[in-house]
Amino acid sequence: MPQTGTQIAVTAQEKPRVGLFVTCLVDLFRPSVGLAAARLIEEAGCRVEVPMAQACCGQPAFASGDTADARSAAETAIAAFEDFDHVVAPSGACAGMLRNHYPTLFRGDPAWETRANDFAAKVHELTSFLVDISGVKAVAAARDATATYHDACSGFGELGVKDQPRALLASVKGLKLVEMRDADACCGFGGAVCAKYPDLAKAKADQKARAISASGADLLIAGDLGCLMKIAGKLKREGSAIEVRHVAEVLAGMNDDPPIGGRRAGPARDAPTESAA
Repeated sequence: MPQTGTQIAVTAQEKPRVGLFVTCLVDLFRPSVGLAAARLIEEAGCRVEVPMAQACCGQPAFASGDTADARSAAETAIAAFEDFDHVVAPSGACAGMLRNHYPTLFRGDPAWETRANDFAAKVHELTSFLVDISGVKAVAAARDATATYHDACSGFGELGVKDQPRALLASVKGLKLVEMRDADACCGFGGAVCAKYPDLAKAKADQKARAISASGADLLIAGDLGCLMKIAGKLKREGSAIEVRHVAEVLAGMNDDPPIGGRRAGPARDAPTESAA
């Protein structure tokens, strides 16, 4: 018996230690995405931890030119996650900020530059981590639906995330994946774009909604919750029945919660579970 216990302990220690960067939107609006991400990472053979000290990645401040607050957020994230083997985020936008932009905030700073570069080198978007780092070929999930995939700007443009989610979704039993027109075109969320340039954001959202509807899919999947909330709001306002879900939920087989923008039945009446942003 002691030998068996020792062997189990050694095996657990050998598993890669992954810090899950949950993201603000997941934490506030869709915790099931974080739970799904943790399940997928564990099933890939890793130990998952969620540091309580984490906060915003700093992208809103960075995109607005507020480098002081962006750097403060970066310092918090680096300190919370730098001891992990890998840092994984279920968001291309946040992962892009952590991986590509943190080093620029500390360039020339002897106290932080090396720490920022080392941290950035081990940051991954969720599906990229599963496929490119952990070597996951298939998942055990099932979903009877025709789906189309939206390539969010940051994940696709900054991190090259495109084939990885499609490869994993191809293994979901019963799921048929069809491509929409201009799958990598912006949905109109674009961080501060939707607030600063509402007319442009609306035009982009209209274009994306038309492409999704024309694909014939009854399920829209993407890897960034900001895009998903924007698209879900647009589709709901048009009266569309197309479901909207994060790729982590679909890959983990977590389909019990209402879709993004959907409604959960309450004791007296239905109540929206998501913002119609």
